[in-house]
Amino acid sequence: MAAVGAIESVGVRVNGHANGAKGANNGHAAGTNGANDTNHPQTTASTAILAPVAPLVPAVTTAPTTSTQTHALPMRTLTRTYEVQTEKHVQFLDITDQVVQCVTEAGVQNGFAVVFSRHTTAGIRINEHEPLLLEDLVTLLDKLVPQTSGYRHDDFSVRTVNLTENERVNGHSHCRSLLLGTSETVPVAAGSLMLGRWQRVFLAELDGPRTREFVIQVVGA
Repeated sequence: MAAVGAIESVGVRVNGHANGAKGANNGHAAGTNGANDTNHPQTTASTAILAPVAPLVPAVTTAPTTSTQTHALPMRTLTRTYEVQTEKHVQFLDITDQVVQCVTEAGVQNGFAVVFSRHTTAGIRINEHEPLLLEDLVTLLDKLVPQTSGYRHDDFSVRTVNLTENERVNGHSHCRSLLLGTSETVPVAAGSLMLGRWQRVFLAELDGPRTREFVIQVVGA
């Protein structure tokens, strides 16, 4: 089991209630002005007022399954960096509990949580935590981007950029990371992550074993 620990934390930032109220009033005023501008557009003597043109694409009329309306509240943010030691060359580490913990500590009721990998050979993905499926994902990555295909990134006879003393042969890891991506954003409502029943957040190690860092940032009110 890989150990995960927080190595850096930026405290919760809360705007004052006065600022929040002022922002709400300004937002209301701006919304009122915007509505007046829409109904009575300003024109100069040389500007013709054109009749509205019907959109080429029909408007989407599908109603959301759930809807939550919120009022102006103080904005909160919490940013925390975690460090984890991976154990395999390719490994999916479930970091959902760390994300839940950050949302709870931030005190955010409605907003979002961003999970970000600080590496070019480790990604962040959402999927189901089922052991055989995780093995399937590793197999899929190996089929799509074989480790032994041969990559110019690994040809140290011609490569001259970003070389370190103990440079790793990891062209395949970079290519796999491109397919997965480095971040996920999860909505927060009523103080909880809006993950589906089987959804979990994973750090995808693609060039381990190594020490990795990932960042969780929670924003909302």
